Amino acid sequence: MESSPFVSTVAATIQVAIAPVFLLAGIGAILNVMVGRLARIVDRARQLEQLHPRSTGPEHDRHVWELRLIDRRISVINSAIFLCVASALAICLVVALMFVSELIDLHFGVVVAVAFILSMLLLMSGLVFFLFEVRMSLAAIHVRKELLEHDGK
Repeated sequence: MESSPFVSTVAATIQVAIAPVFLLAGIGAILNVMVGRLARIVDRARQLEQLHPRSTGPEHDRHVWELRLIDRRISVINSAIFLCVASALAICLVVALMFVSELIDLHFGVVVAVAFILSMLLLMSGLVFFLFEVRMSLAAIHVRKELLEHDGK
């Protein structure tokens, strides 16, 4: 007859798995911010797409420039979201492997460690992409010099 794991063993595994689960909550919050930014970017693109056909001259050039920037920002934030979701999936794998290892008495320590390291690398990459997108957005919100109306000083 096969023995089932003791409740104390499962409880100990749950205690160890709590840190990665909190990390999942943090990644979820980061993803919420990223998806919010993506929604604002898409809203701005839709606004500009409506203004684009009616604009001419420098205003039209400005709209085209901003639409190109928005297109690049969408790609970058999508990459950031993908990497953070991949990180969350790797954390889920870590938790699952911890339980499987404990339940069937396998020693997956190296695999769990590699999955955790992979998760951290994916999260770091996602945050770097997020930082790039934030920096790109600053180019679109600087006040243009022609609007500042300097008085010759």
